[in-house]
Amino acid sequence: MATAATVSLTPDTAGVLHIPTSQFSQDSCKRASDLLQKNHDQFHMFFNASGFHNHIAHHLLTIFALGATAPQIQKAYDDNADYQRPQFPVDKDTVSSMSNPDLFTKYLGNERYFHDYEIFFRKEIEKHNGNYGAMLNEQLFADTPQAQDLLIRMFAGFYHPIIHLGFGIEFEQPAIITEALAQAAIHDNWPKPFITTTADKAEQRIKSGETPRSLVDLLHEARATDKIRESPHWEDGNKLRDGVLKRASPETTDLCSQWHVQSTKSDLKLKTAEMINAAAYFAAAAQHPSHAKAIKWDFFYMHSINCSIFFSAFLDRRFDAWLSDEMRAKLLMYKGWNDLAMYVSRGCPELVIDEIANYKPKQPSDGWHEIFARVDELPDDGHASKLVRALANGERVCAEFEDRPEAEGWMIKSDMWLGMAHMAIDSVEGTTSKWARNVGFEQAWKDVPERGAREQNVTGSKGLNGVAEGYHEKF
Repeated sequence: MATAATVSLTPDTAGVLHIPTSQFSQDSCKRASDLLQKNHDQFHMFFNASGFHNHIAHHLLTIFALGATAPQIQKAYDDNADYQRPQFPVDKDTVSSMSNPDLFTKYLGNERYFHDYEIFFRKEIEKHNGNYGAMLNEQLFADTPQAQDLLIRMFAGFYHPIIHLGFGIEFEQPAIITEALAQAAIHDNWPKPFITTTADKAEQRIKSGETPRSLVDLLHEARATDKIRESPHWEDGNKLRDGVLKRASPETTDLCSQWHVQSTKSDLKLKTAEMINAAAYFAAAAQHPSHAKAIKWDFFYMHSINCSIFFSAFLDRRFDAWLSDEMRAKLLMYKGWNDLAMYVSRGCPELVIDEIANYKPKQPSDGWHEIFARVDELPDDGHASKLVRALANGERVCAEFEDRPEAEGWMIKSDMWLGMAHMAIDSVEGTTSKWARNVGFEQAWKDVPERGAREQNVTGSKGLNGVAEGYHEKF
């Protein structure tokens, strides 16, 4: 049984997108559970002092859902365990002091206290007799300064805390939820001015009865607006914080606030699908404008689509008892605004839909099942498998709206989803550099080979983990 201290996976809690329940093996459930437990007990959330993230939980949960065998799950763990750092020891007095809101804030933003925060949130779940939803309503979703601050920190670190929370909720694993909250607590809260200013502006638009604009329209407007497009510079240490929000903050928050969500079941469902569609569009269509460079997904944009699947999970009726529609709308707006800002932060590259529509797969006969099998086998740290799974979810979610007038203007249609999955797996198999970075800048494409050129083959998993694929930017 899954508890605040114990990971336990079953086919019935395999998330919103997974292989048929009957195809899960007892061995894969046990192996994934055991290794996730080992990761939970032994490793820190950052594998180095620069704040690069431990992705073991993301990777194992994803390939578990996609049908990986026990040996494949073991290999995925082994490939990424050797560079992790051990937990700092827990100080019981520190954990106890965190119950005081004034002392809780004392340790925020400090990686030294990850495990202390983890134990604190575990105890909070236990206080609620294992009801993690009640704990989340008290610690994360409440209308208190502490909870509001923690919620904003969820969107730092290239979405990693909110992705981690999404995994914990989707797979119904309270221990993973404690990791997510502790992870958020040790991130900085520099996104606060962006999120709170955009929220204030959006609230005024909602009160005035203003009709929201579409995310696709706002993406295109961002690129067409010189001050916004030119606000990030290649040399910026953090292109959103140090570029966009220093040089075009009023313009960017004005733009983002024009997309907002009603807290109704129908609007939540529609806007979740719209967000997924738009994230896939700008992540996949941001290729080199010459069409001469090999297909590569931007490392940062990829996180926007990878994160999107959890907003489908948040709508699951299983969580209605504790996750309000008002909070679902707030989470979704934060995600949409961050996606727009993410697009701007990499230089607002041209988005070429023909790159998706006309893509020629390397293995054109492969369907979703075959692509799942390929990504389960891939030497990876979890980014590619999350991308494939999120795209499969996008096809499922957006199909319902494809012929409806509300979806007019959405860019990704029908078989484009499978085409993007081919783009993803083809671009990461057999290469030493899976991703491009900051694709709105010409410098990002310098070392990407010409299209059709043979890329260097991979002989093993070393060099493909998070160390080599590091962010180059603490976000």
